[in-house]
Amino acid sequence: MSQGIIVKPRVAPYVAGVEALRNLSASVVSDVTGRMTGTVGLHPVNRSPVSVCGNALTVKVRAGDNLLVWKALDMLLPGDVLVVDGEGDVSRALVGEIMMKYARSKGALAFVMDAAVRDVDAFEAGKFPCWARGVNLRGPYKDGPGATNVPVTVGGMVVHPGDIIVGDSDGLVAIAPADALEIGRKAHAKAAAEATMMAEIASGTHSTAWVDVALKHKGV
Repeated sequence: MSQGIIVKPRVAPYVAGVEALRNLSASVVSDVTGRMTGTVGLHPVNRSPVSVCGNALTVKVRAGDNLLVWKALDMLLPGDVLVVDGEGDVSRALVGEIMMKYARSKGALAFVMDAAVRDVDAFEAGKFPCWARGVNLRGPYKDGPGATNVPVTVGGMVVHPGDIIVGDSDGLVAIAPADALEIGRKAHAKAAAEATMMAEIASGTHSTAWVDVALKHKGV
């Protein structure tokens, strides 16, 4: 460690876990994990619908500084999601169009920023998903300190290096690779059940009798 800078090697991608969680909505994945995980306060800067499923490469920086974000860009592998804990500060943008295009050239899928970003029209034009705390045209410092591939917190959610990030226009969830296959199985089952419910609503056969049962149990 030098001057508060920590550069740890990246975690190997977990491809099977990503495939198990692909094409699932973030809300369904959150539901089957007890509705206890998911970001709060981060929103897509893109105007078009967004989605992502990939392995987290994590970065922790001090407010307003992106030196270690640049280092993380060099570590990116295809299928990665860059997850940056910028302390929730929105006084300066930590990434913009240039860094987005560099990340895309490395095969990255998206940015998740608990910080501000800029050049938001470029993210939309490039169809590159980016979730952020805010938008600010002011540029960052490049002094450090910071760390790569350490546990971080974004939008109130802890993300460990290599976690699988599932995100869409509603928000993001982080799943530990060891849990991905089982959570994927449960989430696909819930998604199928919800599809059946939608079909019942469309046909006029959906029942809400469970509501009265629940109220009765509560003494109503």
